[in-house]
Amino acid sequence: MGQTLGGEMASGLDKPDRPDGPGNTVADEPAHLLDPAHRAAIHISRPAAPVDLDGLVRRFWLPVWRVPAGETFTQQVLQYPVCLMVITDGYARFYGPASGLAATPLTGAGWAAGVMFEPAAGALITGGAVGRWTDTHVELADLLGAPGAALAGQIRSIMSSDPAAPRAHAAAVDCYAQFLRRYLPVDEQGHTVNDIVAHIEDNADVSRVADVCAHFGISERSLQRLTRHRIGLSPKWLVRRRRIQDASWRLRTGATTVAAVAADLGYADEAHLSRDFRRVTGQTPAAFAARYAD
Repeated sequence: MGQTLGGEMASGLDKPDRPDGPGNTVADEPAHLLDPAHRAAIHISRPAAPVDLDGLVRRFWLPVWRVPAGETFTQQVLQYPVCLMVITDGYARFYGPASGLAATPLTGAGWAAGVMFEPAAGALITGGAVGRWTDTHVELADLLGAPGAALAGQIRSIMSSDPAAPRAHAAAVDCYAQFLRRYLPVDEQGHTVNDIVAHIEDNADVSRVADVCAHFGISERSLQRLTRHRIGLSPKWLVRRRRIQDASWRLRTGATTVAAVAADLGYADEAHLSRDFRRVTGQTPAAFAARYAD
């Protein structure tokens, strides 16, 4: 999927709801950003979401970038299992969850104002099963009509004069928040799916779908139906993504071996980790670690 800024630039392997200050750069970001090159070209702020959007919005992020003339670089991001809303000066889109690695080519100078939603939000915003939007996107005006088009215009007006200014970022968050409050409150099923994803993300000992079923007292069939409807992805994918995220973070530090990472994450052997890692990222764990070592 050609997901231009749909994969949340440098969205991090630390706790996904942790807001950061406006001074962060890609060099400060953890290994969720899978391309270590060109870090100094991007400035990102991640202001906290208003507390009343808890359960609906995970965080906002506002990148501003400058790429030397004639150059292009591509960010590769392993996304969280959530939907996104991204507005730039060229497009305004709602993105469904990505089942693989999202690639974002960047050229010239630009900005974006994005929302990373909680897992519950996709069905509330689209009014239906999120699986329809997996690995694809839609223009806000096409999905949400005139209100979506108006939101895009408001955000562009706010960001146009000085997209790096903290006051512009604060105003953009306020604008988004006012718009998104129409989708509150989060329903009971939405809170459940938020809890399921949080449990998988926060517990490294969850290595099988059966572990999730046991914790929540739910059958595997029911869990599959729930995650397909609300997230657009399978429970097996959720567990695999978390393990690959953990692996990429450990490999990036260079303080361990692929075999040790495989053992720590509960893989039967190094070959099983390599198979999963390559399926998701397109490269072997050894090749990924070597890029960071260089």
